[in-house]
Amino acid sequence: MLAGTEQTGGDLVRLATAGDRDAFATLVRMNQSMVYSLAWNSLRDQATAEELAQDVFMELYKALPSVESPAHVTNWLRRVATHRCIDHVRRERSRPKIALEDVPEPIADESPVSDFLMVEKIRGMTQTLPARARAVLVLRYQEDMEPTEIAGVLGLPVNTVKSQLHRALGLLRTKLQRTVGVEK
Repeated sequence: MLAGTEQTGGDLVRLATAGDRDAFATLVRMNQSMVYSLAWNSLRDQATAEELAQDVFMELYKALPSVESPAHVTNWLRRVATHRCIDHVRRERSRPKIALEDVPEPIADESPVSDFLMVEKIRGMTQTLPARARAVLVLRYQEDMEPTEIAGVLGLPVNTVKSQLHRALGLLRTKLQRTVGVEK
């Protein structure tokens, strides 16, 4: 691709498929923050998120002939990144670790707590959710995707996505109530 020339998204996909490394690099730059963000919000580990994002882009390079447009690239990357995160969480589950529930929780302070602290507490609790429930939450609230879009990315029925979202929020609510000491 010549420097300084304007390329449409379709041209980028076509050129990248034809082996143009600059066009592929541009596709990566256009999507790298989204892929990394999905990985980091699912895994909460910078090194693992970076490695997973790199693997996803390597898979994209191999799958370029089947990709049709920039929108298809974005959807393909979301789907693959989300599935790789789920796979990673499942693999990690078999490794022995101290569960979050086994760590003594700080005593809730009666004074107003900074929103940052509450957000971090909720993020930590989110990490204890099953992989698919976590993926649904990340896609819904971080990527701001509707349940129908999430269903397409994960290859699930819309009602399954809605029920998993409902259950995941219920689990987080229960964990938060236990942590803060609020009675129902």
